Amino acid sequence: MKLEIEDIEHIADLARLHLTDDEKDRYAGQLSAVFDYIEMLNEVDTTGIEETCQVTGLMDVVREDVVEECDEETRKKIIGQFPNKMGNLLKVKAVFGGE
Repeated sequence: MKLEIEDIEHIADLARLHLTDDEKDRYAGQLSAVFDYIEMLNEVDTTGIEETCQVTGLMDVVREDVVEECDEETRKKIIGQFPNKMGNLLKVKAVFGGE
């Protein structure tokens, strides 16, 4: 699969990358090669092969969130350390745009 410069520009735009013309040419070649390898893998017959998400046997370990109460003095000290707050809440920068 040969990617064109327009494809690379579109991908770069989605990823919010600013690429030079040389980088666009280089990435077009590299990504085209990656997609060629993926296409080769798509030709492998995997009928009857069980999915392998991981092979170590390890399982995710999760726990329930537990609210732990603290005394009012400790709570005020913690809130006092917030660099930016809104009432008693820690205010952080937005992850996806906005304020």
